[in-house]
Amino acid sequence: MPLIKDGKFVQDRFLFIPDGQAFPDDGGVMVTFDRFQSECATLLAHHRPVAVRLASSQNPDVLKNDLANIDAIALEFPIFRDGRAFSWARMLRERFGYKGEIRAVGHFLYDQLAFMLRVGFDAFDVRQDFRIEEFDRAMGEMTYVYQPSTDGRKTVMQIRRGE
Repeated sequence: MPLIKDGKFVQDRFLFIPDGQAFPDDGGVMVTFDRFQSECATLLAHHRPVAVRLASSQNPDVLKNDLANIDAIALEFPIFRDGRAFSWARMLRERFGYKGEIRAVGHFLYDQLAFMLRVGFDAFDVRQDFRIEEFDRAMGEMTYVYQPSTDGRKTVMQIRRGE
């Protein structure tokens, strides 16, 4: 799947390695949380970039003690109506101060992209036919915001009060 980061298509630096498959000799790897948990020492001993993919039902609290060793976290959207990953991204940024990449993977909609960015996502695994112009348009559609979030944008109420 194509990956968008910093508003453009980029080469993915992580190769997803399914549970039970051997790791390549070099390069960044992405693994499930279960595999990360069971093979953490082996993964970190190779001094390679490591990403962990969390299912929507897996609270990122399970990673809080390992965040310094994780270069990216992929949060899964199993269906576009499942919004738990929005909460998980915000939790990672605000509660845990995570500075690494937070990637959206799975089934999400164009309409959700700007909201994803607001809560802390900074990489998007998009469908094959997705065009960068769609991403640019999605980023420009939300002029004003009503709720505070990790992006620090002023809310409508703050603007009205002259803050």
